[in-house]
Amino acid sequence: MSDLNQLYSEIIMEHYENSPNRRELENPTIKERGHNPLCGDDITLELKMNGDVIEDASFVGHGCAISQASTSMMCDLIKGKNKKEALKLVEKFIDMIHKKDVDLDELGDAQVLQGVSDFPARVKCALLAWKTLEKII
Repeated sequence: MSDLNQLYSEIIMEHYENSPNRRELENPTIKERGHNPLCGDDITLELKMNGDVIEDASFVGHGCAISQASTSMMCDLIKGKNKKEALKLVEKFIDMIHKKDVDLDELGDAQVLQGVSDFPARVKCALLAWKTLEKII
């Protein structure tokens, strides 16, 4: 495994195993379940809004390392963003997964999931949280 692939694997596993975003929010403003019945990935995304701004984001659920890490990374990215900014991040992430040319720097740790696009069975895993966020915003 190349050093870069190993680093990417470590980042994914860190988000999967030790995410500070895997928790229930006290009094979330918005709560939405995302579920992939084909593979069993299941999350509940919780947002605490302050007007148009996502003050806090968290999730509970279970699934593969890709779905859980992707959800954790997304939560990190959207905290402090307004709805419009969060939707732009969703669009960029989806474009990245579909191999479109995007500025990866804005996606933070989530850019390590770019390689998922080479594994069609894993694309839905990576997109689950992002599509759930898109639905509730």
